[in-house]
Amino acid sequence: MEDKSRIIEVQIEDQMRQAYLDYSMSVIVSRALPDIRDGLKPSQRRIIYAMSELNLVPGGHFRKCAKIAGDTSGNYHPHGEQVVYPTLVRLAQPWNMRYPLIEGQGNFGSIDGDPPAAMRYTEARLQKVTMELLAELDKDTVNFRSNYDETRKEPEVFPARIPNLLINGSSGIAVGMATNMPPHNLTEICNAVIALIDNPDLEILELHKYIKGPDFPMGGYILGTKGIMDYFLTGRGQLLIRGEAEIETNKNEQEQIIIRSIPYQITKTALIDKIVELVKDKRIEGISDIRDESGRDGMRLVIMVKRNADAQTVLNQLYKYTQLQTTFGVINLCLVNGVPQVVNMKDMLNNFIEFRHEVILRRTNFELRNAEERLHILEGLRIALDHLDEVIATIRASQTPPEASEQLQEKFGLSEIQAKAILDMRLQRLTGLEREKIETEYEELLKVIDHLKDLLEHKEKRMQLIKEETAEIRDKYGDPRRTQILESYNGILNPEDMIADELVVVTITHEGYVKRMPIDTYRVQGRGGRGLTAANLREEDFIQYIFVASTHSYILLFTDLGKCYWLKVYEIPEAGRTARGKAIVNLVNLQDKEKVKAFVTLKDFNPEENIVMCTKNGMVKKTPVAAFSHPRSSGILAIKLLPGDELIDARITEGNDDLILATHNGYCNRFSEREIRPTARFTQGVRGIRLREEDYVVSMAVISQDLLMENGNALTKTILAISENGYGKRTRISAYSITRRGSKGVITLKTNERNGHLAALMLVDENDDLVIITQEGMIIRQKVSDISIFERNTQGVHLINLRENDKVVDITIIPKEPDEEELDREVEKAKNAPSMQASNTMEDVTEEQDEEEEFKDEEFPEEE
Repeated sequence: MEDKSRIIEVQIEDQMRQAYLDYSMSVIVSRALPDIRDGLKPSQRRIIYAMSELNLVPGGHFRKCAKIAGDTSGNYHPHGEQVVYPTLVRLAQPWNMRYPLIEGQGNFGSIDGDPPAAMRYTEARLQKVTMELLAELDKDTVNFRSNYDETRKEPEVFPARIPNLLINGSSGIAVGMATNMPPHNLTEICNAVIALIDNPDLEILELHKYIKGPDFPMGGYILGTKGIMDYFLTGRGQLLIRGEAEIETNKNEQEQIIIRSIPYQITKTALIDKIVELVKDKRIEGISDIRDESGRDGMRLVIMVKRNADAQTVLNQLYKYTQLQTTFGVINLCLVNGVPQVVNMKDMLNNFIEFRHEVILRRTNFELRNAEERLHILEGLRIALDHLDEVIATIRASQTPPEASEQLQEKFGLSEIQAKAILDMRLQRLTGLEREKIETEYEELLKVIDHLKDLLEHKEKRMQLIKEETAEIRDKYGDPRRTQILESYNGILNPEDMIADELVVVTITHEGYVKRMPIDTYRVQGRGGRGLTAANLREEDFIQYIFVASTHSYILLFTDLGKCYWLKVYEIPEAGRTARGKAIVNLVNLQDKEKVKAFVTLKDFNPEENIVMCTKNGMVKKTPVAAFSHPRSSGILAIKLLPGDELIDARITEGNDDLILATHNGYCNRFSEREIRPTARFTQGVRGIRLREEDYVVSMAVISQDLLMENGNALTKTILAISENGYGKRTRISAYSITRRGSKGVITLKTNERNGHLAALMLVDENDDLVIITQEGMIIRQKVSDISIFERNTQGVHLINLRENDKVVDITIIPKEPDEEELDREVEKAKNAPSMQASNTMEDVTEEQDEEEEFKDEEFPEEE
């Protein structure tokens, strides 16, 4: 017959909720989270306690890990030896523990990710620093509890003279919560403890004077201090950590990256596998080989860099795409009075100080009790020695020991404990020397008791004792920092950090296709060469612009609608010599039928520089470069164009330069930039050259102020003019006299049936290479020095052999590499020149509506 009185009806959801909560708390308290007092989880604490019971002390003998795991599992942690052993192994691994608590002998794994040997092959004993966790365990400093089967007692927590949770950190996943605490330097933590005892009102961030931040076992770098400040204040933070790497050049003049450490809790094998994967996927193309040369001297991972690659760029790519740089999320979650709690750094230090204060109180009370008990016995022995003959007679007269004890208590006023001590006293204690020892011990014990009582009465003396013990630990086990903190580094890798800073050739076609190519794509040819095919284009398309720029430069694209678009050179896709490239509309948001007409390349937005724009109808306009430093996705208005006009060129100037405008019919006008006043972006400009009938502007050249001075550089600079039929010449700058803005200009190249019309005009250097581009996509590169110098009003010489119906549409130059002196001058100039970085946000910019002041144009006589 079923007893229904024993059946309890419950809702299944209530039962499941309660059962899950019980399970969760069991995991949190008994498995996953460390105690804030000794920084250990139950499994770690039980392993160390089991080893202490086996007397595996530092300097002593080792024991098999199988024995340690067996005792731990059998006596305290009934979850199986296979669960205990991995915990024991981690406590002995120096790349996981900043201060290992166990000394291993045998194969305990490696930072490569290799597993340890089986527990039957490995041995272990405790480290010296671990004994500081166990110190005074036998002095009633902590509570003990029964083990799982109530056959033994185990400590609830260790007395812990060292702040283990802070110096070794902890990690674990509980139910609905996780902990991830970084290790710190013992010296810094001890100094912070002492400072906090001296000044309990110390602000949290003031602790940073003593604790610089985490100190990982394998060293490396922490990038920035924001994450450190965050977890100091709140107990949570994000640290950007990076392995230690440097660039070296071997005997063969080949660059190589040497990795000497990797981030905390990252395995070397996983890092190598990731690098190999990236190389195979061609996400990193500058690596030729990887070698692991690690040994007894430490880690040494060698990454060979290809000769045509930039080592710093490859290293930046490794930081970006591999775990050589990673994030460590700090969660200072631990058990505070048995309750999981996220604590900041000051609370952690205060909890340790409070725990040590409690330990010292209990230890002092324990020592006082023992001292008083011993003093009580010594007082009885002193009485016995003072009445020795009577004591002996009383003992001899007694029939049994209990009777002797009673008689002694009655005659001499002794306690039972004192009487027993007298009865147990050996005869040798009756000698004069032994009597003197008892008196000495008695006097010393009185002093000890006075000291202990004084310690119990004054908290400041107990705190002083904590400081002294902490300083002793610091001096005994402290060591220098291993992890460096780069305080000024924000930890952000910009996109250009992934790209080598090198010169490339950029081409833009008439139909709006753009690409970039290595500068060595074109081989140098002699004057009159046939050239190479630059791109496979449609019949109606041709390469309209070609120029050389750094991959880190900005490109300001100016369109026929008078708008400006912002682009980085590295954002232009790289393509082969014969490839067409990518449509600009896929890189910038051009409007329907909007075409790029001019461009400007620059390294930064220098407020002292200007952009001078020129239109087909001869209008010029000057606007500060800084006005273009805030782009937006839909472009910004750059110039106000009159009906029938279009933008043909834009150049960077420095305020005192000279401008040369060249026309289709071979005329040019040179005037000073100072005649153009700076205006806002959306303005019309002023007249630069007065055009003849059926003429229009084709080129604009800028002669900088440096070239106007008499120096060595001016002798190598000339004006190059080239016609549509491939004829050209160089002319000295001095041949072009300065007139006024708005002049009709003078002849620069005779235009006739042989030459055709003027195609382009450019300022060139004797040491430059010239690139000529034709309408059908043919390209030729030749030395500027091979082109003869003629007077201004001449026809020129043959520079390129054109196919039928083909003609020259543009030219550009490839500058020579500077020598050491020129490079030093450029570096010094870059250091002293102010610059304004462009905004990274595509923000809207208010369009200025300033009206351009109209200047009265003066007529100049036309040169015959």
